[in-house]
Amino acid sequence: MRVISGKYRGMVLAEFKGKDIRPTADRVKESLFNILFSEVGGARVLDLFCGSGSLGIECLSRGASFVHFNDISSASIAVLKKNLARLNENNFTVTVSDWRDCLLGLRCQFDIIFIDPPYADESGFKALEMIGKRRLLAGQGVAVYERDRAFSGVVEGLELFDERRYGKTYLSFFKTISGN
Repeated sequence: MRVISGKYRGMVLAEFKGKDIRPTADRVKESLFNILFSEVGGARVLDLFCGSGSLGIECLSRGASFVHFNDISSASIAVLKKNLARLNENNFTVTVSDWRDCLLGLRCQFDIIFIDPPYADESGFKALEMIGKRRLLAGQGVAVYERDRAFSGVVEGLELFDERRYGKTYLSFFKTISGN
């Protein structure tokens, strides 16, 4: 796992050991950031199920103005902090909490929100619902939901505008519904 572009390009990130961990593959991450290319510079980013922090760190490398990292796992946060310690940045915050508590505690909107929960868990859909209801996505913002199957359903306040498949990984892109 590495930083693909920007000022930290090529930096190898610390990652988890074990079979239960599923970091976003470099190929998927590269495609994701090709899609988000014009959105990242100056963006406020929420990496909700951050794991090692790969997605949020990629945003910092590409000029995001601020990244909020959150995960409930203390092991994830330990790996994240190891990665963040290597950066010359202070424009981020780290919280160790359940995704619900994190979203309920937020008092600002974000330009990019990454939702990458464990695939077997439905918390990603529930997180999207809360993001839509609480209007946590800025007017021109993008929420990206990573999972192992295509998205189905309706999310109040958000609309699915694109979906891409990379092997077993699906990236579903949401925006705020006009008028919300």
